[in-house]
Amino acid sequence: MMQTKRLNLVDTAWLNVDTPNAPMQVGGLLTFQLPDDAPDDFCATLFERWRTHAAAERPWNQRLRGGRWRNVAPEWELLDEIDIEYHFRHSALPAPGGELELGALTSRLHSNPVDLTRPPWECHLIEGLAGNRFALYLKIHHSLLDGVAGMRLLARALTSDPAERGRPPFWAIAPRRSSGPATPDAQRPGLYRALAEIVGEASEQVSSLSGFAGIVRDMLRSARSGTGSMGLPFAAPSSVLNGRITAPRRYATQLYSLAEFKALAENAGVTINDIILTVCGTALQRYLHEIGELPARDLTAGIPVSVRPADEPDEDDLGNAITFIIANLATTENDTATRLTRIAESTRAAKTSLEKLSGAAITQYTVALMAPYILSLVSGMAGRTRPVFNVTVSNLPGPKEALFVEGARMEAFFPTSLVTHGQALNITIHGYADTLGFGFIGCRDSLPSLQHIAVYAGEAVDELRKLYGPKRPGKRTARAGATTAKKRTTKARSTKAAAPKRGTETDD
Repeated sequence: MMQTKRLNLVDTAWLNVDTPNAPMQVGGLLTFQLPDDAPDDFCATLFERWRTHAAAERPWNQRLRGGRWRNVAPEWELLDEIDIEYHFRHSALPAPGGELELGALTSRLHSNPVDLTRPPWECHLIEGLAGNRFALYLKIHHSLLDGVAGMRLLARALTSDPAERGRPPFWAIAPRRSSGPATPDAQRPGLYRALAEIVGEASEQVSSLSGFAGIVRDMLRSARSGTGSMGLPFAAPSSVLNGRITAPRRYATQLYSLAEFKALAENAGVTINDIILTVCGTALQRYLHEIGELPARDLTAGIPVSVRPADEPDEDDLGNAITFIIANLATTENDTATRLTRIAESTRAAKTSLEKLSGAAITQYTVALMAPYILSLVSGMAGRTRPVFNVTVSNLPGPKEALFVEGARMEAFFPTSLVTHGQALNITIHGYADTLGFGFIGCRDSLPSLQHIAVYAGEAVDELRKLYGPKRPGKRTARAGATTAKKRTTKARSTKAAAPKRGTETDD
């Protein structure tokens, strides 16, 4: 009997809103530095060795099961082998390939949807990068994994030992499984099992209603106060970020020091996430002003928050485990310090409310927050109505130590995420060792010269360095919320501003 596994409600939603113009896929671009003694055929040899692993482990061997209940109660069926020639591919840039060429290739690869008649993922080994480097690009349908789970599994194919050789690819590594017994309904038909789980959870959902009502009261109290400190759903202004989209994507990246962001956050008395949101809010303000599309009201950001346990034992259950908070990006502010203060107040209020909720109440909150957006996607109204929030900004944790594959050191991880009708831009940040890799991905037709957002992000980091960087003799470091002597005026800035470290960008 073929093994099956039912998709949860969130995973099913990602599946049902998938369209050719808005494929629901996430992933990442990993760059590696070849060892000094690497042979010329290093990438070809690695590709051939990994391609011998046609037997994939869960979840990489999960394919959507056909049948009449596929859209009502979809299930994964497990394959004994995968079509390795489809899932793992070899590409090369015209040597020496630069960051522009790498970004252009990634944009094209991420524009194409994965094949949902197969296990919904692809991996591309890309050689020919300048500086004796190569890259791995991974694309996963969001119904299979969320970003946190996907990066955990991918990292297991790498090693902290630069001398280790022969490690299998990520899809061939068996998951850690729960030792608990299977539930009685595990072998029941998918629709029966779906109904049984819904009934079984009903009492827990009812008992959590008071917690859900509490977060609603917090939102209403924030709205009535007039301060707007807590980001509210559907309070976002309509903008060019929130219209209908087409299939082509544009991708840009930036790389920063995690240690530096920690120091800036400590000196400013805020969190690293607040620093990240200030960088993004400043970049968006300047970009939208440049193209003449800056709204007169503050933009808001939807921030995915993982509710997955840090030590989750069962990797057979790595669907989606996220909720959202909403933060005000303070894009009507011209002063960077004031913007940071307002953002910090907004995130603090949202997190305080979320921390009061039980697991069941978090589920109710997530469904209540995202259901209107999901329904707008299914009905075709997304991009034609007021957005829940203007842009998604995700900050994903990553491995804290340097990782290697066959002695090649991973130097950076740049996330690639999804955009949808009503959400033409996504900004995802991924931590790795002492780096923060920013991935800016958007609809090519909606957002002209999207790479300018990455450039303005560099400007924002420079300003935060001046405000909260290491103190100099005779200098005082401004604290978050302090007002400067002169208010800055927002204006279009030269795209020749210095961009920190290495990143990719494309203007194809």
